[in-house]
Amino acid sequence: MKISINWLREFINLTASPQELADKLTLSGLEVEGQEKFDQIPGGLEGLVVGEVLSVQKHPNADRLSLTQVDVGEAEPLPIVCGAPNVAEKQKVIVAKVGATLYPTKGDSFAIKKSKIRGEVSRGMICAEDEIGLGTQHDGIMVLDTQLPNGTPAADYFGLVSDQVLEIGLTPNRADAASHFGVARDLKALYHQPLTLPNTENFSVDNQNLPIEVVVENTEACPRYSGLTISGVAVQDSPDWLQARLRAIGLSPINNIVDATNYVLHGLGQPMHAFDADAITGGKVIVKTLPEGSTFTTLDEKERKLLAQDLMICNAEEGMCIAGVFGGIKSGVKASTQNIFLESAYFSPEYIRRTAQHHSLKTDASFRYERGTDPNITVYALKVAALLIKEIAGGQISSSIVDVYPNAIESFRVAVKYKNVDRLIGKQIDRGEITEILQQLEIEVVEENETSITVLVPPYRVDVQREADIIEEILRIHGYDQVVTADYLSADYIARFPEIDDRKLQLRLSEMLVGNGFYEMVTNSLTKPAYVQEPTAVSLYNPLSEDLNVMRQHLLFSGLEVIAHNINRQQKNLKFFEFGTTYRHQEDKYLEAKELVIFMTGLVQAESWMASAEPVSFHHLSSHIQIIFNRFGITGIVQEPLNDPFFSYGLQLTHQEKIVAKLGKIDTKTANLAEVKQPVFCAVVQWLVLLEKLRGTSTKERTVFQEISKFPEVRRDLSLVLDQEVTFREVEQVAKANGNNLVKRINVFDVYEGEQLVKGRKAYALSFILQDQHRTLTDKIIDKTMNRLMKQFEQELHAEIRQ
Repeated sequence: MKISINWLREFINLTASPQELADKLTLSGLEVEGQEKFDQIPGGLEGLVVGEVLSVQKHPNADRLSLTQVDVGEAEPLPIVCGAPNVAEKQKVIVAKVGATLYPTKGDSFAIKKSKIRGEVSRGMICAEDEIGLGTQHDGIMVLDTQLPNGTPAADYFGLVSDQVLEIGLTPNRADAASHFGVARDLKALYHQPLTLPNTENFSVDNQNLPIEVVVENTEACPRYSGLTISGVAVQDSPDWLQARLRAIGLSPINNIVDATNYVLHGLGQPMHAFDADAITGGKVIVKTLPEGSTFTTLDEKERKLLAQDLMICNAEEGMCIAGVFGGIKSGVKASTQNIFLESAYFSPEYIRRTAQHHSLKTDASFRYERGTDPNITVYALKVAALLIKEIAGGQISSSIVDVYPNAIESFRVAVKYKNVDRLIGKQIDRGEITEILQQLEIEVVEENETSITVLVPPYRVDVQREADIIEEILRIHGYDQVVTADYLSADYIARFPEIDDRKLQLRLSEMLVGNGFYEMVTNSLTKPAYVQEPTAVSLYNPLSEDLNVMRQHLLFSGLEVIAHNINRQQKNLKFFEFGTTYRHQEDKYLEAKELVIFMTGLVQAESWMASAEPVSFHHLSSHIQIIFNRFGITGIVQEPLNDPFFSYGLQLTHQEKIVAKLGKIDTKTANLAEVKQPVFCAVVQWLVLLEKLRGTSTKERTVFQEISKFPEVRRDLSLVLDQEVTFREVEQVAKANGNNLVKRINVFDVYEGEQLVKGRKAYALSFILQDQHRTLTDKIIDKTMNRLMKQFEQELHAEIRQ
């Protein structure tokens, strides 16, 4: 949300700098995310001044150029070469001095430099209208009718005012601050300055020539509806000051009627809509819902099918506007419009939110209505808008204000105990200051005693309905920075800290992965519905967009999106990891699970003279998972073939029948959903299961230190021909079971599958590391052990020993 400081100063007298205001607002809960300068004309005519042509001579080397001397208020006049046919002595002109940057109406900007033009020095430029972005005329230079002294900034001559604009990251709960007036209310409490609101004392009804009847059939969806008519308006461009106000906050002016409603919307926070009164058939406005499936064409010329709950503004025959969301193509203000009906209403947030979401219509009006507006400002805003329209578009107010408000919306009544204020804030605030803060925030104190107060919160503060909310309001105005941390901290209870600190363990593992060349990523918990592969998805009732309306069931797809983002920027060798939460809905319960996901794709390491370009394989990923288990002393892991639609192949690692991890190659169809075209290997570790395993293991068991044996290792190699179905895990189990505790490690250093073997068979080249911790192994013991292993391989695995 953009806030113009010049506009803000219409509501409150502020002398503080923009940076100080930004700091104050941020500390009070309205975080200022950015700050920028706004100029009515690009560049703000900086470096351009009023000058006077003292002399004009023909250029000696060019027929169409003139040599001029121009007084710009400096000690010496400037020599300027000018090509305009209308330049003459004693003219007042606009001069761009050396160093100025011009932003023409058409074309790119350019800087003015000291130069020689056909051999003559030129130290500036006498400007035409289009050269400085003020219009399209280029017949000659601008000749001014002014008595301003030479050297006066051109911005002062044209009445241009620069502005500073604050970008506020408005949180969803602060609907009350979604306007300049709303922000000014906070500044009123922060600076103890009174507010100044637009004066409506001169509002009066000119005649009753254009009465419009208003009927509200659905008072639940529309608790209050106000309106009036204005006849004889002239639809045209808005005055410069109004266009500047809207452009400063990023809006494009449309016409004076629509701009006036936008001015009130962003000024006071009250959405408004102007109808062409001549399009209101039957002279009646009816607020109601239409039958399910009714069609309606909106201003963007799209035909939409309505829900039965969509609130509509109708005339006697048909719908004219989707209430609080979007206008209709037939009833909108056009260049030919002469009479208007002006609407100012309060709509139920639930109705507007549902309608805006269903039709994917996000407008400035719906943004405010679906969060909650002020039901008590509709008539005042109507008067402000009507007076502004009369000022800039002419016309007469041709009906009394119609105000349908059958059931007034009451203020929120909240009781607050002082002891809770002190406890939650962490210090005792003077009771008088508490009362003053609340009054400054327009929260009325209706009851007060030594221990508590009772307050009435105005209905536009939809986020302040509980005791804790009141305390938060007190604290943010008192100042979070005013709460000093004590030298000695205390707690209301003594916590029993577990032996396993999840955060420290996660940090250690993160550091280990980073040390192995991985980068940590953090992705959104919201994801696309296209990624939902199970009926357990958790959908949002009020999503921010159609592409982010489901809570993620897996970390897989968000990680693939990160990989696609990097590959599209020529970064193809990637190693990523993320700790994140997944969400599911099962049997009326919402379940969360924390996972660690690891991705590898591309080359193992960048190609160089020291290493060949080796692609990432499943075994590279598997080795990192094994390092994790070894690092934390996880033993007893069982490997099983992975059967998962997201993976082409891989392993499932379990412990005591609980899945600890899945790892393998991402299936091509899965990768294509995120537009990833190269092979990706992924491991998904169930973090909570891993922590549970760690908690069930003592510290001594988790970390084992052992002195290096003084007896040497011995290596023996063996080549086995096995059935394709036999896994390395089975070979390893047979070796460990029959190796008399002498087999310490087994490694596959070659695999062969080809024409020289019988179909369905493969060859493993294995190395066995044997060692005895108590003596040196003799050839006799080694040979006996290897013979026993070969015999068991033949019997249990039907292996063929290759000599």
